[in-house]
Amino acid sequence: MEKQEVLSKVPEVTLIFWIIKILATTLGETGGDAASMSMNLGYLVSTGIFSAIFMMAVIAQVSARKFHPALYWTTIIATTTVGTTLADFADRSLGIGYAGGTAILFTLLMLSLLVWYHSLGSVAIETVSSPKSEIFYWVTIMFSQTLGTALGDWTADTAGLGYGGGALVFGAMLAAIAVAYYRTRISHTVLFWAAFILTRPLGAVVGDYLDKPASKGGLELSRYSASATLLVLMVSCIFLFSHKPATRTH
Repeated sequence: MEKQEVLSKVPEVTLIFWIIKILATTLGETGGDAASMSMNLGYLVSTGIFSAIFMMAVIAQVSARKFHPALYWTTIIATTTVGTTLADFADRSLGIGYAGGTAILFTLLMLSLLVWYHSLGSVAIETVSSPKSEIFYWVTIMFSQTLGTALGDWTADTAGLGYGGGALVFGAMLAAIAVAYYRTRISHTVLFWAAFILTRPLGAVVGDYLDKPASKGGLELSRYSASATLLVLMVSCIFLFSHKPATRTH
């Protein structure tokens, strides 16, 4: 019997996938800060707005019959922006702090992956082809994006590494994962989620470096212009390069 190829609702993991993912996480930081700080909407109101956008994007994504690159990356951007404002609200407005927020979000992320695995038997992206698996996928991503913001802020501020130091740390960790992917037998699914999680704090510290005041080590660029530039780069990558859905065989 011939094996039947089943198309996933998420993209194939390639170099361009990771480039767009890092652009999206950086955009999430500058875009979230633009709404909560530059527009003076505050963390709570901004979180409410971005949460509504996120829910609409997920509903559209789950309802779609096949993989659509633009829709997928729109949903990813929605997770990064709401993750930024939600983490900032919890860490700063509620006073949980970066360390506390990071610990709570890491626990929620691990629980999400554990429940997903026990429910469907796999957390590999190639299996994301049903509404149930998609819901697990987006909930997990939501926790990972929010965790990334808290972890990035904790590394840059509390740990005292600054934005440049934080970028070097997370960049080095991602490079180590890439080496492990090609040189070791560690599960590619485990390495994927490790890389996916770490691209968020990398984007967070890079985004902060772009728009934070020079007195705090940033470039003090306009949050609007930085966000617009990142969006243009993302759109260019989405439409100039081919994107295939991840596949698995039965």
